[in-house]
Amino acid sequence: MIRRITAAKGVALATVLGLGLAACASSSEGSPSEEGSANGASADPLKIGTILPVTGTLSFLGPPEIAGVGLAVADINEAGGVLGNTVSVEAGDSGDTTDLSVARGTATDLIGKGVSAVIGAASSGVSLAVVDQFAEAGVMEVSPANTATDLSGYGEYFARTAPPDTVQGAALGAQILDDGHTKVGFLVQNEAYGNGLRDNIEKTIEAGGAEAVYGAQGAGEEFAPGETNFGAQVTALLAQKPDAIAIVAFEETVAIINELAAQGWSFNGSTYFVDGNLSNYGDQFDPGTLEGVQGTLPGAQSGDDFRNRLKEWSTANDNGELNDFSYAAESYDATILVALAAVRGGATDGETISKNIRAVSGSEDGAVEVTSFADGVKALEDGKEIAYKGQSGIGPLDENNDPSSAFIGIYKYGADNNYTYVKSVEGKP
Repeated sequence: MIRRITAAKGVALATVLGLGLAACASSSEGSPSEEGSANGASADPLKIGTILPVTGTLSFLGPPEIAGVGLAVADINEAGGVLGNTVSVEAGDSGDTTDLSVARGTATDLIGKGVSAVIGAASSGVSLAVVDQFAEAGVMEVSPANTATDLSGYGEYFARTAPPDTVQGAALGAQILDDGHTKVGFLVQNEAYGNGLRDNIEKTIEAGGAEAVYGAQGAGEEFAPGETNFGAQVTALLAQKPDAIAIVAFEETVAIINELAAQGWSFNGSTYFVDGNLSNYGDQFDPGTLEGVQGTLPGAQSGDDFRNRLKEWSTANDNGELNDFSYAAESYDATILVALAAVRGGATDGETISKNIRAVSGSEDGAVEVTSFADGVKALEDGKEIAYKGQSGIGPLDENNDPSSAFIGIYKYGADNNYTYVKSVEGKP
């Protein structure tokens, strides 16, 4: 179910996250830091910031992403920290694109607190608003959820553990074609994420012989982020007699579904969601409303052990009971990659992390595969190059700092308006 966390609770959660991580951290001596110190780079304790959605239209993604970062830092500190020091977290709210002052204020705050890297944002539009601010301060930004193609190769201080929209768009477009649809309507929010993902879905269906009958690229039929009244859009869409509808939106999806239902649309087997609105809605709709709806979510299907550990961390750190796990694995992996990059470079500043993050993801020849922070540190100390293969299943970062390969999960809703895993497809940008 989509949940909106109030601003007051968001501040409390940010405070608890920072304190909770510090409380559960442990420190040990012995990790090499001499190389970084010799080069004049920072070997101070690594401080990571988060710019994740505590409030706004993507707030349902906040808890799993926060848990992913928190669990990763707990694992890092249990393994001895980075370069012999405990890793700490400064937590912040990204808000959404309806009020970018939230994200910009958080970026200013995190930079002022001396973070070397930030995990976030969830929204591509938010990242596009703050990525230059972080880069100018020498802070490495690693997003676990940004998919906009505008961010591919954006700069040396931006990377992501989620694949660009070329991959998810192709996967969802192929699913729509496989289901036999030929006339597809789009309801798309007008910003980088919505437009980019729609463009790639549309490209795929058109290559397969289908057509976009509403909301196509260039038609000017997108809606503003935060829109609540969809009567006119749904009426205009249904007048084109589509046999499928793809909804590329965030929390606006609730109002869209209600309007589609009111105007008699049959959802079963003809409606498609994306990562921005794939959520367990439960009793937010009448039973059976979403039955047969399908959606896509980047990332491999995480195992029960990892999910249970996320749940335990979330409950123990006042992050609530996890019902969704969207981008938790990508958040975990982003944090581990940042820490391993600091270890490889022998320093904890943003420039060092930027210069080493591709290498620890597996870009170097002869890299040995590792699946945990502890194993990665051991291999690096033994003089080996490493390829961190984490929970999300992505391939090494490419020259654009995008995953060179990634899995896209296909999910389907049942009569309880909750989704279950169907299958995964692997793709490349």
